[in-house]
Amino acid sequence: MTHSAVAKYQSRSAPKVKRTTVPKVRLYVEQPEEKNWFVHVGHVTDRGRWRTEPHAHPAYGQVIFVRSGRGVMNLEGSRVPFEGPCALLLPTECVHGLDYEVDVDRWVVTIEVAYLTQVNAKLREFISLWALPRMIPLCYSAEAGMEFYSVINSLKQEVESDAIGHVVGTEALLTTLLLMLVREARLEQQHGNEGATRNDIRLVDRFRKLIDEHYRENLPLQDYASMMAMSLVQLRAACASAAEQSPTKMIHARIIAEAKRSLIFGDMSVEQIAFGLGFADAAYFTRFFRREVGQAPSQFRAASRQQADRKVLPQ
Repeated sequence: MTHSAVAKYQSRSAPKVKRTTVPKVRLYVEQPEEKNWFVHVGHVTDRGRWRTEPHAHPAYGQVIFVRSGRGVMNLEGSRVPFEGPCALLLPTECVHGLDYEVDVDRWVVTIEVAYLTQVNAKLREFISLWALPRMIPLCYSAEAGMEFYSVINSLKQEVESDAIGHVVGTEALLTTLLLMLVREARLEQQHGNEGATRNDIRLVDRFRKLIDEHYRENLPLQDYASMMAMSLVQLRAACASAAEQSPTKMIHARIIAEAKRSLIFGDMSVEQIAFGLGFADAAYFTRFFRREVGQAPSQFRAASRQQADRKVLPQ
């Protein structure tokens, strides 16, 4: 089973289509073949209400700066209200939909995944920042929103420039932007994985990528270690240091995340989902899901959809 790809966001007037998977948006920048891009900045000031259905980006991460206005983000099936000034940080593969209210002024920074990995290697807190989708308020001080707007506007100008050193300038401004988000998210006050070396962090980042590629295959942990040319002891030590989890737990978390997405957004039966995730027995999948989540898959699906039906856009 594979996810189908869609080229663009669904239009605001598009009818709802019954689907069995979450749409994967693979093309964001128009006519990308004309220019090799690694960062793109767009400014959107649509008049009226604007909505996107739940989708994911396998090839890039995004920062959406909402300068003014408000709305609701459908984040992995949960409804997260937001109001500008704020930043919505969306890692690769994060399932999200957006429902903007009237006349929202927003800037969208799109970062190609390989380049994002390169930038994240500069600071451990960058990796922590992108570990989860986030809504980061920028209203704690009167200056925060204005400073963020100034940097993002400069980033847009640098990305579109052909001046000498514009690539270096783009990287500097993007690094500044992410550092502002780290500080506004108060990540510097979190003391987890302080003992992790940069090598441990890179190994775990590589392990996560391998999990994304193979989690449906039910591979033994030794296979992952072999693909990384390291021993099981080394893999377990790196995961404990940089992720504060065992490698098995990390694999299980990825399987559960995909199972939840399929249950919330798709129309497949529990049995179909189980087989698609590499389980030969739907009953075993149900026991696995209940142990990890605390509910049977059917109960989780019913509760999630009931919650979504009760939530409305704030007035």
